[in-house]
Amino acid sequence: MISVVTPAYNEARNLPVMYERLRAILDSTGVDWEWIIIDDSSSDDTFTAAETIAVLDHRARVFRFSRNFGSHAATICGLDHARGDCAVVMASDLQDPPEVIMALLARWREGVHIVWAVRSQREGESRSTLALSRLYHWIMRKVAGLKDVPATGSDFVLLDRRVIDAVCRFPEQNASLFALVTWMGFRQTSVAYEKQARLHGRSGWTLSKKIKLVVDSLTSFTYQPVRWMSLIGLIVSILGVIYAIAVVSNALLGSPPEGWTSLMVVVLFLGGGQMFMLGVLGEYIWRGLEEARRRPRYLIERVAGEWVTEPPVVSRLKQHSAAPTSVVEATGVS
Repeated sequence: MISVVTPAYNEARNLPVMYERLRAILDSTGVDWEWIIIDDSSSDDTFTAAETIAVLDHRARVFRFSRNFGSHAATICGLDHARGDCAVVMASDLQDPPEVIMALLARWREGVHIVWAVRSQREGESRSTLALSRLYHWIMRKVAGLKDVPATGSDFVLLDRRVIDAVCRFPEQNASLFALVTWMGFRQTSVAYEKQARLHGRSGWTLSKKIKLVVDSLTSFTYQPVRWMSLIGLIVSILGVIYAIAVVSNALLGSPPEGWTSLMVVVLFLGGGQMFMLGVLGEYIWRGLEEARRRPRYLIERVAGEWVTEPPVVSRLKQHSAAPTSVVEATGVS
């Protein structure tokens, strides 16, 4: 069985078109498949459109969040409930062509655990968006140390069953899901595709969400910012000692510095640096607090389609006495 997991936010007009394309391509393969739609508390009729599809086709299941938890939490929810031997995670705005699934399946059948669909081109994207995307993935490769992250990025991926189970064992609140999958290892490969323009609607991926993703990714996978803070502190201390020696020397030679200009420059420089460092430390401390609270990563308000009382991943984890805390506790689903 193939599980197709698609987070959806205000995609009421795109879902019916995506269903027709998914059905056309997957029915031709002769394999069993299911479609898991996660409505991230949309403000339009996304849930109604998805519910209509679930009524017409029992292979579709729909989950609606109680509030907007984000696309990564929605993807985790879909993986928690996926029953397939593999799962394809893709957007519901038709920027990821469903026809690429066949290429992903072909590589998976060769024994690969993770198959990335890497963007060779991106239609309908501005230059600033492309530049910021390249910068983010450069940071992930060079700073966070995830050298296998594709240079052009990817959020369209096929995961083997063992990878799905492994992902669901991580209860982290703020980690980037796709960075986590890259970090996990397993056998990974990629296929190239052209990312298409949105068919309907506007992207909900705002600048604030992009900034949060960068901060979450750095704090989850590297301690380099803290190391940089220590290095900057050492450099500033050395410069302060040098400046103090210069001031004392000038005073002894009879030419002390006049006015407060130089002093204010130093105070503002040091004060700004200290505030920035406190902000970096605060980001790490806040994420540690969020993990300690153990709040659920998402809450489900409504469901449609065939309902499973217990996510498949939970029953599998229960078979292992040494397994981490139940996913039920991590997700709030029972």
